[in-house]
Amino acid sequence: MKETLLIINLILSIVITALILIQGKGAGLGSAWGGGGEFYHTRRGLESVIFKTLIICVVLFMIVSVANFFL
Repeated sequence: MKETLLIINLILSIVITALILIQGKGAGLGSAWGGGGEFYHTRRGLESVIFKTLIICVVLFMIVSVANFFL
């Protein structure tokens, strides 16, 4: 059981990393430290789907991590 949870955690961590990298819009490193936020826009289409998928994966990662801790 513990091995299964570790494998699920590994897969989720890879998916989360990939989704975060996909989200980057080529704004450069300046936006990583607070720059590049001159305008506000809403997420639409594929960007919204990727963002919602990322949130779901992070929540699942946290749940699996806590389950792995207690088992």
